[in-house]
Amino acid sequence: MRRRILIIRPSSIGDVVMASPVPRALKEGLESPEIHWLIDPSLAPLLEANPYVDELILWDKARWNNLSKHLKFYSLLKEIGRFRANLNKKGYDMALDLQGLLRSRILAYLSGSRERIGFTSKEPGGILMTRLVSKGPDSTLMGSEYLHLMKEMDIEVKDPAPRLFIKKETISRTEEILEQKGIRRPFFTFAPFTTRPQKHWILERWRLLAQEIHRHFGLPVVILGGPKDKGMAEHIIGNNDSIMKHLCSQATIMESAAVISMSQALIGVDTGLTHMGTALKRPTIALFGATCPYLDTPLQTTRVIYHKHPCSPCKRRPTCGDFPCMAEIGEDEILKELKKLL
Repeated sequence: MRRRILIIRPSSIGDVVMASPVPRALKEGLESPEIHWLIDPSLAPLLEANPYVDELILWDKARWNNLSKHLKFYSLLKEIGRFRANLNKKGYDMALDLQGLLRSRILAYLSGSRERIGFTSKEPGGILMTRLVSKGPDSTLMGSEYLHLMKEMDIEVKDPAPRLFIKKETISRTEEILEQKGIRRPFFTFAPFTTRPQKHWILERWRLLAQEIHRHFGLPVVILGGPKDKGMAEHIIGNNDSIMKHLCSQATIMESAAVISMSQALIGVDTGLTHMGTALKRPTIALFGATCPYLDTPLQTTRVIYHKHPCSPCKRRPTCGDFPCMAEIGEDEILKELKKLL
């Protein structure tokens, strides 16, 4: 009988990308498994074209949070009951919690899986799992905890590189967007924005870097980000719209991925779009400071620039106000690495 496995990694973009070697490893290491992935609806497009994922299970966390926030507990319980019933109908043999949070452990339990494997963590709810696995020894390799989990399950990971698959229609739609914006290939891409200010590079330096790239390579730059980043993108561009364009309010997640796949190289901070560069096998330079999720990747096309300080990585608890770990990264250093890559 075919084994059915549920992967639980609902968010975020970068974590979904870094966990992407797991379904392929399961497909190659087990006998004809059926792989399902539980994910937030907003991130489902990341996996829709993945040939190693058979079905996506959409979990609307925002709806559950909204019901809880407005004290609609009866409606929330009904919602949870329906979700559990639908999961149980699938008949999962195993649930892999790749998040290690209380809520992901609850989701694993709700799945009805006989075997529930997840990471050890300080989060409560470990009793809901049948097996807990450490994230492995300290490692600078991208996605090392997921690779370690596969090793603990005696599954060989033949290809540890993250992968992202894009539909042909998305490529075509993205080409139309680029044409409408007057953007012609070849070009470079920037991913300057993320949710935490301590992960940002100095805003004005993006403009200086774009000018240097144009001077050395004669190519324009496309800035990627979400709708909320539009104002900062326009600030970076200033009066340099002849060599810089932004798609912060025009491109979806996968259209942004398509732009990255078409670019000569990507430069970005610790954000999901930057990790996409590695997954799409494009030359990528990642700027890390307050966070340092990895220094090495399975691909030689990704370079990490990271100046470690006694207080770094501070993650969510910065103790300084000017973030010297990011300020020490200069345009010349990035340009030097870019020339090596290209």
